[in-house]
Amino acid sequence: MPPNLSGYYRFVSQDNMENYLRALDINVALRKLVCLLKPDKEIIHTGDHMTIRTLTSLRNYIMDFDLGVEFEEDLGPVDGRKCQTTTQTR
Repeated sequence: MPPNLSGYYRFVSQDNMENYLRALDINVALRKLVCLLKPDKEIIHTGDHMTIRTLTSLRNYIMDFDLGVEFEEDLGPVDGRKCQTTTQTR
């Protein structure tokens, strides 16, 4: 069983975010906007199920998934992409 990560996490700082977003091929306008945001995270972790809420002043983004099970991550609110994601427990 992985450690329980439930809690509210406040944004502190980000280093090299612009370069990271550039490597992901995110357009320049969205990169600039993302670098201005100070997102907090709220994690609800119950057994093998997790809900991760990214909270910003513009928009909130919610990921809801089971650990070890592939799911479609909808990044539509962020940059229009969808990807298949699998989390692993250690």
